[in-house]
Amino acid sequence: MPNDPIRTRGSRTTRARPDGARQPDGSGAALSGEAGGRAGSKPEAERAASPRPREGSPSYELSHLQALEAESIHVFREVAAELERPVLLFSGGKDSIVLLRLAEKAFRPGRFPFPIMHVDTGQNFPEAIELRDRLVAALGERLIVERVQDSIDSGRVVEQTGPRASRNRLQTTTLLDAIERHGFDAAFGGARRDEERARAKERVFSFRDDFGQWDPKRQRPELWALYNGRIRKGEHVRVFPISNWTELDVWQYIAVEGLEVPSIYYSHNRQVFERDGMLYAFSPHVQLIDDEVVFETSVRYRTVGDMSCTGAVRSRAQTLHEVVAEIAATRITERGETRADDRVTEAAMEDRKREGYF
Repeated sequence: MPNDPIRTRGSRTTRARPDGARQPDGSGAALSGEAGGRAGSKPEAERAASPRPREGSPSYELSHLQALEAESIHVFREVAAELERPVLLFSGGKDSIVLLRLAEKAFRPGRFPFPIMHVDTGQNFPEAIELRDRLVAALGERLIVERVQDSIDSGRVVEQTGPRASRNRLQTTTLLDAIERHGFDAAFGGARRDEERARAKERVFSFRDDFGQWDPKRQRPELWALYNGRIRKGEHVRVFPISNWTELDVWQYIAVEGLEVPSIYYSHNRQVFERDGMLYAFSPHVQLIDDEVVFETSVRYRTVGDMSCTGAVRSRAQTLHEVVAEIAATRITERGETRADDRVTEAAMEDRKREGYF
């Protein structure tokens, strides 16, 4: 065009400016205000030449949930690379269901480099057991079920009796026996730091001695997400890929991924009785105290554990959206509100963990 002549100088193409100055075509470099002036300062030139994101262009920043997911997948792959015989502990609850999805993302399309194991007290919620079997069958992975009843029958543990009896603590012996029998050197679990103060002390790689015991003073630093998985014979590691997640993060991830969870996590009518400020499901596994009355009300569960020690909360939340809104408004952790086994003493969880609990 006559008003915008383009001249070629050697290998460079320049565009003539009305003020007589020439600028390499397409450079986008800003010139100083005076005619024929030199390019502005380096920071200004760099800012002018840097690409600006266009409206509607994709963002390369990870969301909060995506960052948590990436961290957890890294932990799964790190364990598979460092240790020889890991196992994934599965209860059928929301946290272990999230672990299954993270394991899928870490290792699919191949098979998991570890089996799935459930320590069954014999007093679990049937809804959780049904979903456990269905999910594992759909994945086509190997499921190991270790039963507390077998430990009782063999004399390894003695079952408690009375209205406050629970098999929850007996799981520890069954779990440690299974780890030793199968030769597992790492066990993935769904524990999170926000659940309980003893778990807040725990690292992602939580080391257990040859008796399966946890010593909070002998844990290793994990600077810059670097994990040291070296262990001696007889020792093993409990690994918590979602340690840095919160209960709200878990529920939001379930919503984003469209994961199925046991129906007891949603509001439903159930026969319950009140004890120590908590609502327990009435079942053949519990014995009522004289003044306790069974009644029916609308409840849901925040955790899935042994029926004898897991309390329900009054709730009308029947959808994922309603559950997420309910969790966002609560100020009490799920274990603090619904787990009787954590109320035995001030240090009940830490005491059990020192013995080898999950």
